[in-house]
Amino acid sequence: MQQIDNDSGTRPEDDRWERKALENVALAAITEQRRSRRWGIFFKFLGLAYLSLILAFVIDWGQPDRFADGQRITALIDMNGVIDSSDVSAKNLISALKDVYEDKHTAGVILRINSPGGSPVQAGMMNDEIRRLRSLHPTIPVYVVVEDVCASGGYYVAVAADKIFVDKASIVGSIGVLMDGFGFTGTMEKLGVERRLLTAGENKGFLDPFSPQTPQQKDFALKMLGEIHAQFIDVVRRGRGQRLKETPEMFSGLMWNGAKSIELGLADGYGTVESVARDVIKAEVIHDFTVKPNIAEKFAKRLGADMAEGMANAMSRVTVR
Repeated sequence: MQQIDNDSGTRPEDDRWERKALENVALAAITEQRRSRRWGIFFKFLGLAYLSLILAFVIDWGQPDRFADGQRITALIDMNGVIDSSDVSAKNLISALKDVYEDKHTAGVILRINSPGGSPVQAGMMNDEIRRLRSLHPTIPVYVVVEDVCASGGYYVAVAADKIFVDKASIVGSIGVLMDGFGFTGTMEKLGVERRLLTAGENKGFLDPFSPQTPQQKDFALKMLGEIHAQFIDVVRRGRGQRLKETPEMFSGLMWNGAKSIELGLADGYGTVESVARDVIKAEVIHDFTVKPNIAEKFAKRLGADMAEGMANAMSRVTVR
């Protein structure tokens, strides 16, 4: 006969079953919590390891003893892109050159240029600094190796080097200056748009694209371009010296292939980074001293580009109904 609890009216077996069920539920919850905690710790460690790996590749930890005593190296600095105040800038080049000449292992310097030109101010600063460092360190030569193109401001920088090496199909030259823009005055008149520009100073609106261009302003701009062009020509003549075989077209803004540039004295011979390091500098070990943007700068630029693209896509979907 099963006994019944007189107070609650339930059998003892029922109490034990309920208690055991509650214990099982509680135990399962605790087990699940432990499992979740273990997986949480695992993924935290995994994330930390991933972040550490990224930092190890991105951060320059410095390698003061990376070369053996007495070993000679060729220092490489890349100039790839338009010369401006961001990536390919005088600031970055000067910083890289400072590191190059502070390294006691440096036997020679190669500037690998692949640039269509850019800011004459930045190019001029680069040219001046290269010439200054060459005079301070006459035993460490500076060579330029041209890949695809070395034109305009890129060539402005190149003539500061001891020698310029090209590929037979490289594009070299474009010794000229330009100032471009657009004029919207006719379009504005057709649309019935009035330009309301207030200035203090008769030439403060100089080259404003929404105002008519006066003959005086045009003459002034051409004069200024001519002065910068004369500076460019002087830099080329001073850098190339007797090697330059001047022609009427040389300073007209034309460009030549690598083979023709050697004939004209704009370049000295054929060569690559590896061949110049091996055969000219006599130091086959090449170390890259190029200043590269850090991870924060890359992220900021990428974020800015993504935001701009997102705004453009959003605006393209806006319609008037």
